[in-house]
Amino acid sequence: MTVHVVGTGENLWSISKRYNVSMKTIVSVNGLPSTTALVPGLALYIPDNTLPIRAYQIKAGDTLWELAERFKTNPSSISPANPGIDLKRLRIGQVINIPSPIKLTLSTLGFLVPSGTTTNLPIIDSLSNQLTYLAIVNYAFTSEGFAYAQIDDSAIIAKCKQLNIIPLLMIRNFTTSGFSAELAGGVLGNAAYRQNLIASIVNLTTSRGFGGVSLDLEFIPPARRNDFNSFLQELKGQLGQLILNVNVHAKAADMPTNRIVGAYDYAAIGNIVDLMAVMTIDYGYPGGPPDPISPIQWVEQVINYAITQVSPQKLLIAMSLYGYDKVIATNATKGLSVLAAQNQAISVREPIQFDYTAKSPWYRYWIGNVEHAVWFEDIRSYIEKYKLIDIHQLVGTTFWQISLPAPQNWSFLNKDITVIKNRGK
Repeated sequence: MTVHVVGTGENLWSISKRYNVSMKTIVSVNGLPSTTALVPGLALYIPDNTLPIRAYQIKAGDTLWELAERFKTNPSSISPANPGIDLKRLRIGQVINIPSPIKLTLSTLGFLVPSGTTTNLPIIDSLSNQLTYLAIVNYAFTSEGFAYAQIDDSAIIAKCKQLNIIPLLMIRNFTTSGFSAELAGGVLGNAAYRQNLIASIVNLTTSRGFGGVSLDLEFIPPARRNDFNSFLQELKGQLGQLILNVNVHAKAADMPTNRIVGAYDYAAIGNIVDLMAVMTIDYGYPGGPPDPISPIQWVEQVINYAITQVSPQKLLIAMSLYGYDKVIATNATKGLSVLAAQNQAISVREPIQFDYTAKSPWYRYWIGNVEHAVWFEDIRSYIEKYKLIDIHQLVGTTFWQISLPAPQNWSFLNKDITVIKNRGK
């Protein structure tokens, strides 16, 4: 696996010759609009014959020889992967790169907002090897706690089963006005409505053939924190061996009164559920100032707190398959896929910058006299997050959402990572 950052004046032909990988392959795995479409700073994923890179944090007693043996490689292969690091003087806590034939193994959970047509099915087909779970974002509930499907998703469920992907019923407190704190609080705070929600979720999950449930209840009033824990406990009890995944907003400390994260008791949730996914996305949020979607230092802070509360083998972090294009003067925001963000830079011929602190790509461009800033993800920023999963031995990652094209990420997953299948209980 190689990442090549395009320099000024480079062309795809020379890059292809350098790595002995065809131009057609490079265009395909990076989603380039043509063989001539390059800008300086563009990061290209090159699927060559080099070994996958594992990230490892040095522990007491580790030696270079022992690590080489553990990862089925040799010290002479490790050294070039760690320029500037004295491998003869390893320090506890230091992170090194290890080229290894033993791939990182993880679980993945993709979210899909169904379109109501058959256009979703080819997307699922194309990602059959890269998904452990698919959460179908198709369920809501009434003010009295009765869950319901918004459209017919039976073809998607059947496709998942055909491809050995575990389908999850995803339910949200989402209304025409967005996530509703009032809806979540009203149902969770009423014992009868809470029971309605549990019973109707379980009925829909079992009757439609789902492998479990994915919950996305956002902006729950902090006063409902204990009610939410009780709801999860009762729901998991009735689901039995079916998977329960809960998605929670990211935080680096407990803030019980905070309106966004206060209702999430990480420790209690982690004790109940099978999988807890932390939404390590939207650090740079719609309507806010131009910022990275998922800066690596923030993601690591969130992980460092979460693993003190939840077993790493229940913990997933989130990765975005989108970016934000913002008008600098007003912060007016347009969402776009990571591929669209990349190819827009090529279209407007703007070099792509890389923030080495946030480990995130960005660029600016003008439309008339209006300046825009675009932050997104690329193969470099994705790899940094996979490294954190490796270092902290997390169970895996989620992707919002799979209908947004992200060919670099999927190509990397397919070649450099082993995705677990059949993890259901």
